[in-house]
Amino acid sequence: MIKDLYKEGYTQNRELSWLQFDMRCLNEAKDKTVPDIERLKFVEIYTSNLTEFFMVRVGSLYDMDKVSVTKVDNKSGLSPKGQLNAIYPAAKRGLKKRDVIFEELRKRLARAGIEDIPVSECDKNEVKYLRKYFRRSIAPLLAPQIVDTHHPFPNLQFGTIYIAAVLKYAKRSVFAFVPVPTTLPAIISLPHKKKVRFVHTEDLIMSYAPEIFPDAQITEIMKISVARSAYVDADDDIFANILDYRKKMLRVLKERRKMNVTMLTFSKKPSDHLKKYLQSNLGITNREVFVCSVPMNLKYVYSLPSLLNDEQKEALTYPSYEPKLSPSLNYSRKIFPQIQKKDVLLSYPYESMEPFLQLLKESASDPNVVSIKITIYRLASHARLVDYLCLAAENGKEVDVLIELKARFDEQNNIDYSERLEDAGCNVIYGFEKYKVHSKICLITRVEKGKTTHAALLSTGNFNENTAKLYTDLAYMTSRPEIIDDAIAFFQNMAIGKLDGTYNELLVAPVSLKSSLLAMIDEQIAKGEEGYIFAKVNSVTDEEIIVKLKEASCAGVKITLLVRGICCLVPGVKGKTENIEVRQIVGRYLEHSRIYIFGKNEEEKMYISSADFMTRNTERRVEIACPLKDAACAARIHRMIDLYMADNTKVRVLFPTGRYHKIRDVEVPVSAQEMMMEKTAASNQSLPPAAVVQRPAAVVFDTTYKPKKKKKKKNDSD
Repeated sequence: MIKDLYKEGYTQNRELSWLQFDMRCLNEAKDKTVPDIERLKFVEIYTSNLTEFFMVRVGSLYDMDKVSVTKVDNKSGLSPKGQLNAIYPAAKRGLKKRDVIFEELRKRLARAGIEDIPVSECDKNEVKYLRKYFRRSIAPLLAPQIVDTHHPFPNLQFGTIYIAAVLKYAKRSVFAFVPVPTTLPAIISLPHKKKVRFVHTEDLIMSYAPEIFPDAQITEIMKISVARSAYVDADDDIFANILDYRKKMLRVLKERRKMNVTMLTFSKKPSDHLKKYLQSNLGITNREVFVCSVPMNLKYVYSLPSLLNDEQKEALTYPSYEPKLSPSLNYSRKIFPQIQKKDVLLSYPYESMEPFLQLLKESASDPNVVSIKITIYRLASHARLVDYLCLAAENGKEVDVLIELKARFDEQNNIDYSERLEDAGCNVIYGFEKYKVHSKICLITRVEKGKTTHAALLSTGNFNENTAKLYTDLAYMTSRPEIIDDAIAFFQNMAIGKLDGTYNELLVAPVSLKSSLLAMIDEQIAKGEEGYIFAKVNSVTDEEIIVKLKEASCAGVKITLLVRGICCLVPGVKGKTENIEVRQIVGRYLEHSRIYIFGKNEEEKMYISSADFMTRNTERRVEIACPLKDAACAARIHRMIDLYMADNTKVRVLFPTGRYHKIRDVEVPVSAQEMMMEKTAASNQSLPPAAVVQRPAAVVFDTTYKPKKKKKKKNDSD
């Protein structure tokens, strides 16, 4: 580690970089070329991302600040307090911008016949309908509570909206809370022949507060919600005596409900009386208080399309797209034998996850398959993959499942699946103390007439049937002996708790991944201006990798980084990172695949990986980077990269100022994601020939660059 790295001038703070990515999502909600309901989804994405940020990252900083940790961030020189003092104002500015965008979209949708209305604007028939709905479907579920000597202040939970009220009785005033049941739908659709009209469930409950508290005068009422720190370490000493790991994780989830509050959100400006009361009971200051006008539960946006007619769907949502079956396989034949003959690369969400699921389904019933081994990090809520693993175990096969119970916010889902898998007869293990198993690998072994064959799948993303339709990821199916040997060794090492295994082809964190990456960067440094590095990752925060990339830039190596989210490396800094280009793409799908390329032509080394360039991935997780030696698969990835580099509509370029900017003066708009959809759909061809796509000229950085001042409404920098 370089002491005071921030003084070198080519790094920036991780948390503020994260906020820039969140703002990039919000700016997509501002883009009028995006259909209105899809824009509304980006408002929700921004909101949920920001909430997660406050639970995970701000929660961690909050804890450090509370115990007076004085250590500064080496990439920015900011202390925990300094970071918090920068984060909160930035977040409040972003939320104000979000509220304005939401209101604009609400009005636009109303003009299109989709009306989000307050309860007070309902007509007589709608009021009658809502009264019946409230009394039959909502009132029996409510659990209102006043706060007095016999009723203590409630433990406000993240994920629950509360109606907060000040009640005045004849001889006293009290505070009251009504949690909105999370089992209720976020909105209630009203019967209407021509329009889509709906009210928000929490607004309906609030309108019935006089019935909920019939003997009180309501002097103040509004909606509130909280975000709490999710920074609980399952390996902390307080959990040391719990030997059953599932029980330990259940205790972690329970502890999380009591963590520090990092956000308190009001639906309108509260009185000082109510605000100070909540601040006192939650242990927060004005810093943690937010006032936002948008609905507190924005998840309803995903159900809106189901309420629309065909004409509205066409005008207000993305054109329908279903992932295609890979043309590399013959689906009238079994998958396993085909993988023995050639490597197959699947590209989600343009191509379907179905070939992998079909392989598992076939293997579960194939009498010659003897074992299936797999790592699991996140799964769909109703996972066919689990059905097939259970079927395989019930059919007498050895099924070994390494499921990570510490996958943040998926802990309960994984606990439930682990119990189901065990009940079916699978061998379930939970990884390592201090290390999350984040790698995505599956190994299937088949024995027929004394001959043993294998098939492996290694993926950049989760084995999740839902996100495979929403995230861009790569899955590599192979039977190459050198990969199979390493896959066998990997699962053997995991089974005996051995982290420091030896592998010939796979790069495995926390042992060999980082050292191998640094060594390959050194190889390019030795080539000077003939060197080449490309990486597509979600985040770049690892200091050693950042410093080594800077060294490569100084040696003349051309480096292109396609970084979806956090990037602590600032490119284009003269004498430091002027040979590094950083691009970011935010579009219809979440960019999630990780690709590393070192060198060119015959000397090229290409990997797909589960790991980002983050310290947590390289040092504190079990990750895998898999080499792609198949010429057809490698060529396909190069064609993908050509499309990414040709993108001039959804891309932003990171400048030496630390800010992202659009590519200007676009003659022919190009969206990489749209082109991949079009080319995959056309005759089931996966991608166009590389020659069809022309890359734009490389961005030349000017370290004295200053954006021209423009009117705020036209400002397109993110």
